[in-house]
Amino acid sequence: MSFTPPKRPQAVLIGVQLPEVSDAEHAANMAELARLVHTLGYDTPVTVNQKRSGVGGLVLGSGKLKELARLTGGTGEVASGAADRTSKAKEKWEAEEEEEEEKGDEAPAAEEQPEDFAPKLVVVDVDLSPSQLRNLEQATGLPVLDRSGVIVDIFHRHARSREARLQVEVARLNYLAPRLRETGGRSERQAGRGAGDSALELDRRRIRDRLAELKESLAAIAADQDQRRYARRDQLRVALVGYTNAGKSSLMRALTGSEVLVADQLFATLDTTVRALQPESRPRILVSDTVGFIQKLPHDLVASFRSTLDEALEASLLLYVVDASDPTFESQLEVTRTVLNDIGAQEVPSRLVLNKSDRLDATARAALLKRYPDAILLSAHAPADVARLRQTVIDFFEGQMTEAELTVPYASQGRLGEVYEQARVVSETYDEVGRRMVVRALPAALARLQNAFKPG
Repeated sequence: MSFTPPKRPQAVLIGVQLPEVSDAEHAANMAELARLVHTLGYDTPVTVNQKRSGVGGLVLGSGKLKELARLTGGTGEVASGAADRTSKAKEKWEAEEEEEEEKGDEAPAAEEQPEDFAPKLVVVDVDLSPSQLRNLEQATGLPVLDRSGVIVDIFHRHARSREARLQVEVARLNYLAPRLRETGGRSERQAGRGAGDSALELDRRRIRDRLAELKESLAAIAADQDQRRYARRDQLRVALVGYTNAGKSSLMRALTGSEVLVADQLFATLDTTVRALQPESRPRILVSDTVGFIQKLPHDLVASFRSTLDEALEASLLLYVVDASDPTFESQLEVTRTVLNDIGAQEVPSRLVLNKSDRLDATARAALLKRYPDAILLSAHAPADVARLRQTVIDFFEGQMTEAELTVPYASQGRLGEVYEQARVVSETYDEVGRRMVVRALPAALARLQNAFKPG
């Protein structure tokens, strides 16, 4: 008995290429949008592109809008007055501009549209205003999501921990609030007598109240996290940062042996995981995995995940993980650096990790190492590569350590765990006073140990 997987719903993608965006950048943006929508659960067999000087109230020119409507079964028209109001002169100028744009814009060939194409969703690779979303929905007859809406929806589906769910709900409500609209006669005043608030106003008030509750809950979680971070302040900490789907979770699993989720999809991991480097080193090194970044990440999501990003801010070493097999990895690396600069983490020491090198041939690997001589080229699935990265991390901390003598009195032998937790023991001898140890540790940790075992 054979099993046929259910057919995935289909979506049509809309790409608006502005003058400052090159053809290569636009192609990369659309490929990324297709992956985002695929992660959301849709196939994307058809894309409609148009070069425009700006994104007006109808998003596309009138010709492209009608072409899109033919694909979706819509009318291609917007109710009178629904589009952005504008002057007659501007209307004439925009109409002339659209005509010129569409002359040089080839429509997709008929064979590019699958015979059974029946889209359920329209997705646009720019952020849209509420009126632009409404106009497109009227013209296409389908629900419309912009890029931020897709990302917020993916985050909503993938959040697992209580903190991540609360953070995503904050971002989702901030996204939805300005997009609320009156429907089905709900704009009438309550009780039908003109008194009280409209349904729309009540919805907005509920969102404000819910946001206040969420922020209060997140503040309590943040306080608890601050306490845990304070308890870990003396430990050596490494944070994996990078673009979504660069292989951070695979590398986390390889370095620590932890059972973190590994999936070939965008934003598979939203929760921060902190585990010890394995095999354990002395002193112990903690590794944390962080949420991935992406082009045009909605501001509300960056703000909501600030506590997650603080793991990077408080780390002693950042490993910038990139997918070296992706031709756009340099722009992805720039996105990562920009976000980390925004939270003030640019001063944290870092190393560049060029992951997924097993997908490259020898010539490509040699070219990468020539361009980035200090980078670590590896595959998270190659044990020898992971071992080399582990040693690189240990060597980084070893280079910051100093060596000193420490005497632990016999009466304090029960506290030896503190020494092994914060330092690496080079040698040990015994005399009438106690255990004399030569240790290597970071200067601050060494000072604390010397003060803790200072003679009476």
